[in-house]
Amino acid sequence: MTEIAAAQADLLRPHAEQAYADELAALAAHDTRPRPPSWKLSPWAVVTYLLGGELDDGTVITPKYVGPRRLIEVAVATLATDRALLLLGVPGTAKTWVSEHLSAAVSGESTLLVQGTSGTPEEAIRYGWNYARLLAEGPTEGALVPSPVMTAMQGGRIARVEELTRIPADVQDALITVLSEKTLPIPELGTEVQAAKGFNLIATANDRDRGVNELSSALRRRFNTVVLPLPANEEDEVAIVARRVEQLGSSLELPEIPATVDEIRRVVTVFRELRSGVTGDGRTTLKSPSGTLSTAEAISVVTNGLALAAHFGDGVLRPSDVAAGILGSVLKDPVADKVVWTEYLEAVVREREDWADFYRACREVTG
Repeated sequence: MTEIAAAQADLLRPHAEQAYADELAALAAHDTRPRPPSWKLSPWAVVTYLLGGELDDGTVITPKYVGPRRLIEVAVATLATDRALLLLGVPGTAKTWVSEHLSAAVSGESTLLVQGTSGTPEEAIRYGWNYARLLAEGPTEGALVPSPVMTAMQGGRIARVEELTRIPADVQDALITVLSEKTLPIPELGTEVQAAKGFNLIATANDRDRGVNELSSALRRRFNTVVLPLPANEEDEVAIVARRVEQLGSSLELPEIPATVDEIRRVVTVFRELRSGVTGDGRTTLKSPSGTLSTAEAISVVTNGLALAAHFGDGVLRPSDVAAGILGSVLKDPVADKVVWTEYLEAVVREREDWADFYRACREVTG
């Protein structure tokens, strides 16, 4: 194991460009297609990195995203133009995951990140100051602290803005000049930063969280929007959950316990039925809880179940290991959601003969 690989093995969550460095290097070595300025890979290779494939020498590129190919092609094509990319979707649709991997494939790094919150200041998007030097020297280039966006502009790389709609509207609008004029004025120095070729920006947003600040029409026009959907069918969602649970189990160094497809499928089935408001056979209409019950939450439920089985169980993932996790995901509103969950248990889960153990486990934790 190399020193770099050994160091990464101690990281809880390596960046995409670290975790998949071998795949990125293999794609770069075999990529003979035209590359936009400053891109590490061609658009075709970026899509292959995201969706998976096999190279001529037999190297397997693992899929990072399972979904419509055309959506990823549109996203990558947008980054090759002068339009910024907005990934939109309900929580848990892999917006951040796709954003990170797109940045890693295009620029070779995914760390030029602004995390949007209600307290994000304008300096996080434009620039700030080292106040000790500012007091000693006045406004100078040495006292200026560039934001991730400014750094990306200078280097012709991809900047990322997470949860754009959680940022206050007046701070959001600091991006308008950056995205339309490709320049960032620095009036204190009487100068500006002009974006190098290859610069672009990926933002993520959803409209399901509280505290959402709608984008102004002026800012929205600067983006091409790609809506990432929830997995189209059960098989895709089961595959996504199984793959991510395996990766997380390895990263967390959980004792090796096979997450049986049957248990994963049961969790996915519960989540899909509750969020769609109808059972899989279409015969029973259901009430939906207040939460999103996303794929990301299903991954968390199964991973938590594996930890319970490994440390407090018999080393086999059982219904009792996932029941509490499901309850925590469903009951966001302890009053209304408990009614929804209880009705689902009695009307659906109880009637499925092969779900008897799961029903008893859920009733035990529900009370």
